Amino acid sequence: MAVDEQRAGSRVSRPEIRLVRRGFTDPGQALRLLAEPALDGLAADPLLLDALAATADPDLALLGLSRLLEAADPVDRQTLRDTLTASKPLRDRLLGVLGASTAFADHLARHPRDWHVLVTFELRDMHPGPEDFRRALAEGIAADPAGRPADALRVAYRRCLLAIAARDLTGTTDLAQTAAELADLAGATLQTALDLAAAEDPQAAAACRLAVIGMGKCGGRELNYVSDVDVIYVAEPREGVDEQEALRAATRLAAALTRLCADTTGEGTIWPVDANLRPEGRNGPLVRTLASHLAYYQRWAKTWEFQALLKARPVAGDQELGEAYTAALAPMVWQAAARENFVADVQQMRRRVVDSIPATELDRQLKLGPGGLRDVEFSVQLLQLVHGRTDEALRSGNTLEALAALSRGGYVGRADAASLDAAYRFLRSLEHRIQLHRLRRTHLMPTGQEDLRRLARSLAPLINDDTRADPVAALQREWRRHAVEVRRLHEKLFYRPLLDAVAELPPGAAGLRPEAARARLEALGYADPAAALRHLTALASGVSRKAAIQRTLLPVMLGWFADSADPDAGLLNFRQVSDALGRTPWYLRLLRDESAAAEQLARVLSAGRLAPDLLLRAPEAVAVLGDPQGLVPRGRAAVEREVLAAAGRADSTAAAVAAVRAVRRRELFRTAAADVLGRLGEDPAQALDAAGEALTALNAATLQGALRACVAGWEERNGALPTRIAVIAMGRFGGHELGYGSDADVLFVHEPLLGSLEEDAARAAQAVCLELRALLAAPSTEPPLEVDADLRPEGRNGPLVRSLASYAAYYRRWSHAWESQALLRAEPVAGDPELGERFRQLIDPLRYPGTGVPERDLLEIRRIKARIEAERLPRGADPTTHTKIGRGGLADVEWTVQLLQLQHGHGLPGLRTTRTRAALAAAAGAGLVGAEDAEVLDAAWVLASRVRSAVMLVRGRPGDSFPADARELAGVARYLGYGAGHSGELVDDYRRTTRRARSVVERLFYG
Repeated sequence: MAVDEQRAGSRVSRPEIRLVRRGFTDPGQALRLLAEPALDGLAADPLLLDALAATADPDLALLGLSRLLEAADPVDRQTLRDTLTASKPLRDRLLGVLGASTAFADHLARHPRDWHVLVTFELRDMHPGPEDFRRALAEGIAADPAGRPADALRVAYRRCLLAIAARDLTGTTDLAQTAAELADLAGATLQTALDLAAAEDPQAAAACRLAVIGMGKCGGRELNYVSDVDVIYVAEPREGVDEQEALRAATRLAAALTRLCADTTGEGTIWPVDANLRPEGRNGPLVRTLASHLAYYQRWAKTWEFQALLKARPVAGDQELGEAYTAALAPMVWQAAARENFVADVQQMRRRVVDSIPATELDRQLKLGPGGLRDVEFSVQLLQLVHGRTDEALRSGNTLEALAALSRGGYVGRADAASLDAAYRFLRSLEHRIQLHRLRRTHLMPTGQEDLRRLARSLAPLINDDTRADPVAALQREWRRHAVEVRRLHEKLFYRPLLDAVAELPPGAAGLRPEAARARLEALGYADPAAALRHLTALASGVSRKAAIQRTLLPVMLGWFADSADPDAGLLNFRQVSDALGRTPWYLRLLRDESAAAEQLARVLSAGRLAPDLLLRAPEAVAVLGDPQGLVPRGRAAVEREVLAAAGRADSTAAAVAAVRAVRRRELFRTAAADVLGRLGEDPAQALDAAGEALTALNAATLQGALRACVAGWEERNGALPTRIAVIAMGRFGGHELGYGSDADVLFVHEPLLGSLEEDAARAAQAVCLELRALLAAPSTEPPLEVDADLRPEGRNGPLVRSLASYAAYYRRWSHAWESQALLRAEPVAGDPELGERFRQLIDPLRYPGTGVPERDLLEIRRIKARIEAERLPRGADPTTHTKIGRGGLADVEWTVQLLQLQHGHGLPGLRTTRTRAALAAAAGAGLVGAEDAEVLDAAWVLASRVRSAVMLVRGRPGDSFPADARELAGVARYLGYGAGHSGELVDDYRRTTRRARSVVERLFYG
C-alpha cells in the first residue's frame, strides 16, 4: 500500500482508496463533500477528480469549491458547474487557486461571482499592464452598490490578485512576469487610491503636483504577493500656490492614500504603504519638493540610501514630476560607488542584516538568512553600483534583468549567473507559495508537514527530484541545494577584492576612453603611454566577452602595475599572458572571480622579468594564483612524487627529463611569485630561508627525477646498470641557501655492484651523469639547470664521477685545506641514499677534524681568501657593493663561519651543519662569536643574499652587483621594501651594513 494510503488508515473503502491515490489525505471528508447537493453529479466526473488531484492540496481545493458553490446563487452555481465540466482552463485555474490558498477560498466564499474573472481576463493570451489593472479597479469601485470606495477598492484589488495567482499557479506566466504584474497592480492601486484621495480633498489636489516613487520590489517590478509597498513622495506647487501650502496639501493626499491602502476593514488590508525610505526616514517630512530631495542626497545621504534608490521608479501621480525626480537622482546613484568605504559599507550592512535575525528563525529565513534572497539581491546591486558607473547596460532596478546584464557584460560568469538566476526564481516562487496560502506577509519556511506537502506539490515542476515518493524531503533537498549555492556565490561575488579596487578608481578612470586613458597613463607613471595605450586597445577593444571582462579588469590593473618600478613591463607582460590564454575559458574568469588573483598577477608581472618569463613559457601556471594553497611552496616529497610520475609517463630519456624540467619551471614560478608577493614570511630573513629551502628541495627533486630517467634510459639500451650513483650537493645547494640564479654545485659518487668490473661501472656512471648534465642544461622552453661539478677532486681535470673508494683514497693522500672547507656544505640530495650516507661518513673527519686547523692550513685558507678578493672581483666592480666577493659580502661571512666550523666542529655538534646562519647562531651560542658580532654578520649575509635574489627576480639573469639601470635598481629596491624614489637609500644601507660586517671579519678571520 502506498504511503498516502497508509496515512489515510488501513480500514478504508475502495472509493476512499481511489481518492487517496489521487492525493487526498482525508478521503472520508472528501466523500462527504462530494455527496453534498452543491457538488451532486460532479463526484462522478473523472475530469474534476483528476483536476483536484493535480492541485497542491486536493482536500483544500475540494473544500473551497464546495464553499464557493454553496455561496453562489442558484443560477450562477449552475453556470459554474457547467463551466467546470466544459472548460479545462477554467477548471485548472479555479481549482489551482483553491488548492493553494485558503485566503482566496475565503474571498470567493464572500464574493462568489468573482470566479468569473478567471474567464473574462483572457489569461492565456493577455499580459495585463498598469492600465488594465487601473481599469479593472475603477470598474470594481463604480460597480459597488453600497458606495464604499475603500471597501470596493479592496475587493477589486483581491479580484485582480486572484487573476494573477491563477495565471501563476497554472504556469501561464513565469516568476518574472508574475512579479511584474504584482508590481503593476500595486502601481495601479496606488494611483486609484490617490484618485480617491483627490476626490475626497479636491482643494489639496488643486494645490500641488504629487508623484509617488516606487522603491524596493515595487520599483523593481518584482513584487511579492504580500509585501509592504515602499514609496517616496515628491511634490511641487501648482502655479500661483505657495510652496508650504502645496506641501501641506500633498501631505494630506499622501496620508489619505496610505490610509486607503492600509486600513483594516471587513475586506482586510491591501498592504501597508511604507515611506520610511524617504530622506531622514520616519523622522523626516512625509513629502518634499524635488529641490529638497536633491539637497538632502547631495549633503546628507548614507550609502544604503543610494543603494535603495537604484530601484526608484515613478508608479503613480504626476508622471512628469516622477521622471524628473529619477532623472535628477540617477547621476548620484551611479556615482555612489566612488564614496569613501562604499563597498565596505554595503558589505557591513549585509552582515548586520544577518546578525539581526533571531536564532530561532535563521534556518527558516528565505529572504534575509544566509543563502536567501537578500544574498542574491545584495550581490547583484553591489556589482551594479560598482560597474554601472561606466556601463549603462547594468542600470536596471530588476534583479533578474540586472543579473542577465552582468552576465552579458562579463562581470559575472555565465554558469554563476545561471545558478543565481535559477536559485532566485526557486526561492521567490517558494516565498510566493507560502504567502499565497493565507495572503500573509512572511518569509519563513513553514514547519508543519501539511504545509510542506502542499508547497512541494505546488512547486513540483521546479524541483529537480522525484516528489512522488516523499514530496517534503524532495522540497527540502531542493531548497537547501539552492541556498548553499547562493551562499557560495554570494561570498564569491560580494566580497571579492576587485570590487573595492574598481570602486576606488577616480571618476572616469574606469571608462578607458582613449583621450582620458593616455592622460591617466602619464599620471600613473608609465614611461611610454603611447605603447601602453596600444596594449590597452588590443586587450579591451571589440564586443567580445573577453574584451568586456578586460575592460572591467584593466582600469584597476593599471593602478596595480603603476605601483611598481616598471608599470610598462607589467602591462606588456599582462598582454602577452592574455594573448596566450585569452581563449582559455578559465583565465579571465579566474581574474574576475577568484579572490585576489588579479591583483597578485599584476604584482607578479610588474615586479621584474624572472616570474613573467617563467609564466610566459607556460601561461597556464597562472592558475596557482587562484588556488588558496597555490602560493605555498611544495615540499621535497610532493614535488618528487610528481617529478617521478611525469618522468615515468615519457617514452624517452629526453622526454622524461623535459617533463621533469616542466615541473621545475612551474614550481620555480610558484616560489618566485610567493616571494614577490611577500608570502614566504613577514620577516626578511625568514622569507630568505623559506625561498632557499624551496629552491633546494626543487633542485634536489629535479636531480632525482633526471637521474632516474637517465639510469632507465641507459638500462634500456645496455641492460642493468653495474653501479649505484649518489649525488652530493655542494656550496649554496648543500647549504639550502640557493638563490634563483644559482647553479647546482654537486659531486657525483658511484659504487660498483658486487661482481661488476670497476672500469665498466665507471664508464656507465660517467655516461649517465654526462647525459643528466646535458639534458638539464639543453636549450629548451624550460629554464636550464646548470649542474656544476667543478668542486670535485682535481676540479675540471679530474673524472666527473669517482667511486667511493677513489674519493677515500684521494682525500687520504691529496686533500687540501680548501677542499675540507668546501666539504662543510656537502649533503647527499639524490640517487642511492645509503651510498650518500656512507659518503657523508667518509668526509666528516675531514670537515670536522679532531685536531682543529693546523697553522699552515689556516695560512693557506687566509691566503686563498685574499687572492680571491684581489683577483676575482670583476674589472670595474665596486668592492663596496659586490654582494659575493665585495667587502662584508657573502664570501666574507661564509669563510669566517666556515673557519669556525673547521676549528671547532669536532667538539661542538651545533656547528656540524651545512647552513651558514645556523652555524653562525651555534658559534654565537658557544661563545666563539660575540652576540653583537654575530648579529652584524647575519644581517650582512641576509641583505647580500636578498640583493642577489632581487637582482635575479628583476633582471631575469643572475648578478652579484646592483644594477646600473635606474628602473632595475628601483625594482630591486621595491623588492627589498624601499618606496619609490628611495633606491639610493638601499645602496647606502647596504654599504653601511657590509662595512660593519667587514670590520668583524677582519678581526675574526684575519686575526
